[in-house]
Amino acid sequence: MNVPLWVWLVTIVGFVLVIGADLWLNDHKPHAVTLGEVTRWVVFYVALAVAFGLGVWFVAGGTYAGEFFAGYLTEYSLSVDNLFVFLIIMSAFKVPVLHQHRVLLVGIVIALIMRSIFIAAGAAVIDRFSWVFFLFAAFLIYTAVSLVKQAAGGEDEEWKEGRVLQWVRKAFPVTDDYHGAKTTVKIDGKRWLTPMLIVMIAIGVTDIMFALDSIPAIFGLTQEPYLVFTANAFALMGLRQLYFLLGGLLNKLVFLSYGLAVLLAFIGVKLALHALHENELPFINGGQPVPVPEVGIGLSLGVIVGVLALTTITSLIAVRMKPELAEQGSGITAPPLARTKEEAAQIEARDEQADHRVSAPPRD
Repeated sequence: MNVPLWVWLVTIVGFVLVIGADLWLNDHKPHAVTLGEVTRWVVFYVALAVAFGLGVWFVAGGTYAGEFFAGYLTEYSLSVDNLFVFLIIMSAFKVPVLHQHRVLLVGIVIALIMRSIFIAAGAAVIDRFSWVFFLFAAFLIYTAVSLVKQAAGGEDEEWKEGRVLQWVRKAFPVTDDYHGAKTTVKIDGKRWLTPMLIVMIAIGVTDIMFALDSIPAIFGLTQEPYLVFTANAFALMGLRQLYFLLGGLLNKLVFLSYGLAVLLAFIGVKLALHALHENELPFINGGQPVPVPEVGIGLSLGVIVGVLALTTITSLIAVRMKPELAEQGSGITAPPLARTKEEAAQIEARDEQADHRVSAPPRD
């Protein structure tokens, strides 16, 4: 797939314009979001991704379009699992409801920039060393096994400040209180960071960590950097609204980890077969390609859609039959989602009265 530089530039500018419009329309006046608002934005971003995929189909053919849709669905489904951690981070930092939208946007933009670097590096490595697919395959299968163990063990999601945030706290003074949407504030002539900036960094860094399994996964579906980048961008851009829309449903997706484990294991096997087909390692078949079957994109797309649908349906049925299953999660609290403007006003009033003081974590 030969993508001219101008197409890359137009695509990036398009993403910047959409993100800018989203920021202006949703955040120029901080407010509690409503069900109708987030639903419209989720539909908009999904429709935008579908339109883009159809455009790829028209310009480059069905194979590349299938790779885009498979990559997009995989990235989006992995992102749903990541929302658990986002909820925990928001709760830990007591982020005001009015500003959660902006925190997610800035954090996701940071993640998108860093993922672009990862994608470029991954594409360059794959282009030179085909054996890297063996490493990707092993890592994805290992991650799948880890997901199953975690789900079977019923372990609660935990989040702790990593080294990046610890370094930021040591290098710069951080206030305990929020100061509206400000990321820095001047107190007695001294510049302080606010918890707003710290939580934005936390969201961005956490999403970068999630990229360690999602980037190899999508490279297992397509080796086209342009499709890898756009699938990631569309999945991330729609993540903010999905955070609010699915917040109350996440604990009901009790089999999500198992479904994602199946997907990662499937893509891992697909990568391993591809690596054998492109083999150059001298200790495997004398450095010659191994004649093994490869999994086509049509089958991959069918497996992805089927696993996601089965996981969602069985989860909702299981929770309906045994409501206590939804209570075995991490106990995280979903962000409030108003159904009317009146409810939104009430949420905003309660949020203004809430205690948003965030004490620094104890030093090790």
